[in-house]
Amino acid sequence: MAVDDPRAEDVRALLERHLAFARANTPPEDVHALGVDDLVDPAVTFFSFRVRGEVLGVGALKRLDRHQAELKSMHTAEAARGRGIGRAMVEHLVGVARDRDFRRVSIETGSTPPFAPARSLYARAGFRPCGPFGDYRPSPNSAFMTLSLHSPETENRTVE
Repeated sequence: MAVDDPRAEDVRALLERHLAFARANTPPEDVHALGVDDLVDPAVTFFSFRVRGEVLGVGALKRLDRHQAELKSMHTAEAARGRGIGRAMVEHLVGVARDRDFRRVSIETGSTPPFAPARSLYARAGFRPCGPFGDYRPSPNSAFMTLSLHSPETENRTVE
């Protein structure tokens, strides 16, 4: 896992697939995936997972305020799914959030069946359902999840 540039050609291609998936499975008003321009915001740290130079997964950590961060743009290349890349990215992003002394990390993802694998991944990492956070509004198309970073029950949690 390393900090990467979302404007890099291979990364941009994976992000375009991520956005296409979100747009194909979510009404336009509820697509909250960040585009490349939003991922270069100073509040966002963007990471990629590469094997022999090939980008297989991406994810970002966005600072919402002094105490809370949000996971954004989590996506694994279709050919690389089932290999633990998503799990590794979540663990990495949560670790970075802990290192930066955030108290909570949250995520918004889809509530429909195509997003079930993502919700399951986050639940295995200790994320629990919550209400909207940040600038989000309630929507039947969104699932909101959060993880407290400084409670005893999450200090040693890993994704199975």
